[in-house]
Amino acid sequence: MSSFVQNFSLEGKIALVTGASYGIGFALASAFAKAGAKVVFNDINQAAVDKGIAAYKEAGIDAHGYVCDVTDEDGVYALVAQIEKEVGVIDILVNNAGIIKRIPMHEMTAAEFRQVIDIDLNGPFIVSKAVIPSMIKKGHGKIINICSMMSELGRETVSAYAAAKGGLKMLTRNICSEYGEHNIQCNGIGPGYIATPQTAPLREIQADGSRHPFDKFIIAKTPAARWGTPEDLQGPAVFLASEASNFVNGHVLYVDGGILAYIGKQP
Repeated sequence: MSSFVQNFSLEGKIALVTGASYGIGFALASAFAKAGAKVVFNDINQAAVDKGIAAYKEAGIDAHGYVCDVTDEDGVYALVAQIEKEVGVIDILVNNAGIIKRIPMHEMTAAEFRQVIDIDLNGPFIVSKAVIPSMIKKGHGKIINICSMMSELGRETVSAYAAAKGGLKMLTRNICSEYGEHNIQCNGIGPGYIATPQTAPLREIQADGSRHPFDKFIIAKTPAARWGTPEDLQGPAVFLASEASNFVNGHVLYVDGGILAYIGKQP
């Protein structure tokens, strides 16, 4: 392998991807494994972790899974200590765990709003601060926050999610500002609309043979004229996790097929 291509290798690195039993987190962790990293993930309960371990095994990946709630500060510190003891010091952190609640803002309770902020914004804060001291000691580290187009745009019913993801964009910039001198790079990935099992109902062909209205809306708003796939996020994630991105810091890389660049078709 040429020394240039070697820059994109994750050989010998340890990557923690939060909430990576399935979906986007699973796709990113799988890409890291293929690039040579050891994969560690957490999820909220043992059943989810077991499901994740089985999925990684099926993909030929020997992943380490742990039960941990990213909003539990003591639990996160215990998790990071356990990973350091059993696997090694974390080189790459992906703050992927998150939730969304689609509720009109005037109907949303403060408790529901707080829950989204807690998982989607406080979680990345807690996990990042738990791994940063060892990254400083080691002299390098990569933190990737899974942001969103809602880090830039608003939309009906997602006030808490947009507030959290907008905050996560600024947390990304602030981690860069505070720890860049320690050779720690913190960047974000902002996925566009990704075809996953969760979004499958929105892409179902209707009884009359037409596209689902939301599917039509997304295709019309996306210059690439398609939904993204979890695989579309893998290359950008490996780049941001690798030595190839050592001077890229505080940036959010939107992997959205061009949505944010486009005003949309004239009706």
